[in-house]
Amino acid sequence: MPVDSMTWENHTLFMEFVFLAYPKHPVLRMLCFFGVSLAYGLIISGNILIVVSIKTEIRLHTPMYYFLGSLSGIELCYTAVVVPHILANTFQSEKTITLLSCATQMVFLIGLGSADCFLLAIMAYDRYFAICHPLQYPLIMTVTLCVRLVVASVVIGLFLSLQLVVFIFCLPFCQDRGIEHFFCDAPPMMRLVCATSHIHELSVLVAATIAIAVPFFFIATTYALIVAAVLKLHSAAGRHRAFNTCSSHLTVVLLQYGCCAFMYLRPVSSYHPKQDKFISLVYILGTPFLNPLIYTLRNNEMKGAIAKVLTRKYLSWKIIG
Repeated sequence: MPVDSMTWENHTLFMEFVFLAYPKHPVLRMLCFFGVSLAYGLIISGNILIVVSIKTEIRLHTPMYYFLGSLSGIELCYTAVVVPHILANTFQSEKTITLLSCATQMVFLIGLGSADCFLLAIMAYDRYFAICHPLQYPLIMTVTLCVRLVVASVVIGLFLSLQLVVFIFCLPFCQDRGIEHFFCDAPPMMRLVCATSHIHELSVLVAATIAIAVPFFFIATTYALIVAAVLKLHSAAGRHRAFNTCSSHLTVVLLQYGCCAFMYLRPVSSYHPKQDKFISLVYILGTPFLNPLIYTLRNNEMKGAIAKVLTRKYLSWKIIG
């Protein structure tokens, strides 16, 4: 390989971007660090508690709770991609990131976020068979199928993300390398691209449509079939139980897809950095924080399992103490 080519590649890989969204005043920095740390601590504790409760409680070894535990696991992973980086940058004087690190962060952030969306669609599929085809449900939703569906959601999410990130980072960036954001994400990175073409924007929108719009329409169709089936039930208690089971999932779907659709399913020209950077924190911190609350407050089985886990921990600490 020619020396000039090698020098250019090294320069490109270690080219640095600067994050501009962080507060400059010391008091605001402290408040930002404290707020994000508190939210992250609650996200970790809440989602780990769900995973441990599902793992230890035999009654919860069903497809619905397996998918819920997997959702918590994925959300733990994708917050870990971004939040520690935000906390570390808060007090650093130079908030820089290399091109390679930025691309890696985007691959895992977008990939795991997409996997989250796919998994919510799988959970709707699970509820559809449980309510509409209860006799066939145990034969269809086997442990093997559940594992394959979760693995497929992660693999497809990362595959789509890798293609999108490679496409974005192959485009020429302008001299101004200031990212008006807290982390690397597709909309703010596309604003730094010098090549203005509708094809570039269209490619990003196609990837976002596959990861967000397609699963959302699948969920909407699934719930339309569920509602039609539930309304045919003669038992009022049966209808209440079915709607209660689905309401938590539907709340999470609207929260997750609403934020993601607002961020990704629109042209880059309509992106407003000063407003949208805070909206992005909703799906990075808000959704993973609220999901454990939404799924446990309306679910007596989960509340009972979590209470058992906490009681066992308390008793073990008391014995050690």
